[in-house]
Amino acid sequence: MSAATVAYPAETDVADASAEAREDAPPGSFTITLIIRRFIPEIDEEPRWEDFDVNVFPTDRILDALHKIKWEQDGSLTFRRSCAHGICGSDAMRINGRNRLACKTLIKDLDPSKPIYVEAIKGLPLEKDLVVDMEPFFESYRQIQPFLQASGTPDRERHQTVEARARFDDTTKCILCAACTSSCPVFWTDGQYFGPAAIVNAHRFIFDDRDEASQVRLDILNDKEGVWRCRTTFNCSDACPRGIEVTKAIAEVKQAVLRGRA
Repeated sequence: MSAATVAYPAETDVADASAEAREDAPPGSFTITLIIRRFIPEIDEEPRWEDFDVNVFPTDRILDALHKIKWEQDGSLTFRRSCAHGICGSDAMRINGRNRLACKTLIKDLDPSKPIYVEAIKGLPLEKDLVVDMEPFFESYRQIQPFLQASGTPDRERHQTVEARARFDDTTKCILCAACTSSCPVFWTDGQYFGPAAIVNAHRFIFDDRDEASQVRLDILNDKEGVWRCRTTFNCSDACPRGIEVTKAIAEVKQAVLRGRA
């Protein structure tokens, strides 16, 4: 009896198949390579890199490419997303070494001719693939008492001038995505540091003239793990997807601590 033989496709067949796939692709689309840092705790001892080829349009976002991978190639790929419009802040991740929101990062704004590297944000415990444990981040946020504290029960809204509102307007834009905090080298090495996002949200209430707990927050941040741990590297300002001047806000809180008042 003769041994069974296996017929492998000829190189011309493979070329024809690739050409057919390109013909089926929508006009204006092209293929990019995403190299994603994967970690599945049930099977991986350490994170590993895995590459995926995805057909996209220039105006697609990284989030769109991740959806295509999850829906069409590997359903086990895990990441957070919700609103997909840069408001919820849930899809912060490192894209080509920079903290960004996947839903706001357009393919055309990167270099699609080169592989695009995607990984979880740093400084927080990695849970799976692009998902980190956000509890340490939110614990710091809770500690600065991020809510208006004012005595009495007014009959109507508390009045505030346009000038008074403008004093803290920038820091009201925070969406708690952790992009700023997880871009901070001090936060990477010191898990006790409050981090930029917590200080930004403290700033929002410290300089609100309707609030009566500014001094409480200044005392909380006048700590070795508070504002004095900031080394003014500007990583946080560069990473903020809302354009908040994070480093400036931290500097203003430092000045308030030194003055002893907002």
